[in-house]
Amino acid sequence: MSKKQDAFYFDTFAACSAYSCQAAQLLAETMEHFDAGTVSQRLDEIHAIEHEADKQKHVLVNTLAKAFVTPIEREDILMLGQNIDEVTDKLEDVLIRIYYSRIQSIPPEAVDLVRIVCRCCEEVHEMLLEFSNFKRSKKLHSYVVKINTMEEEADRAFIANMYQLHGSGRDALEIIALREIYLYLEKCADACEHVADVVESVIMKNS
Repeated sequence: MSKKQDAFYFDTFAACSAYSCQAAQLLAETMEHFDAGTVSQRLDEIHAIEHEADKQKHVLVNTLAKAFVTPIEREDILMLGQNIDEVTDKLEDVLIRIYYSRIQSIPPEAVDLVRIVCRCCEEVHEMLLEFSNFKRSKKLHSYVVKINTMEEEADRAFIANMYQLHGSGRDALEIIALREIYLYLEKCADACEHVADVVESVIMKNS
C-alpha cells in the first residue's frame, strides 16, 4: 500500500477530531457566555460542524469499503471513525438539550464540566495527529493516559454536580433539564475515552 493511501486514513482521523474540537469550543463559548436568545443560531452552527464531520466519516467508510490493504485492521479503522464521530454527535446533543429545554441560565458547574470536555477533545486531536507513527511513537501512550485521567475527572465532576443539583431546591423541571445536560457532557468525555481505547488497542496489537 502506498504511503499516500496510508496517510489518507490517519489524516482523516485527525480531520474528524478537529471538527470535534470546533464543536467543543463552540459549545463551551455558548455555555460560558450564555445568551438564551442566540441558542438557536448556535445550534445551527454546531449542526453545520457535525454535518461536515459526517461527510468526512462517509468518505472514510467508502474508501475503506474499496480498499484491499489497510495500514491497520479494517475493524479498527471503522471503529475509530465511528467513535470520533460519536464525540461530535454528543457535543451537538448537549446543545440540542439546552435548546429544547429552554434553558435560561447555565450554572458555573456546567461550565467547569464543559471545559474538561474541551480539554479532552483537544487531547484526542493531538493523539490522532501522532497516530500515524503508532509503531514507533513514544507519545501515544501518554495521550491515552491523559484522556483516561480527564474522563475520570469528568466523572467526578458529574457526580458532584448531580449531588449539588438535587439538593439545590431548584424547580423540578429545571433539575430534570440540567440533569440531562450534565449527563450528555459526561457522555462526551466517555466518547473521547472510547477513541483512546481503540488507539491503545492498535498499539497493543502492533507492539
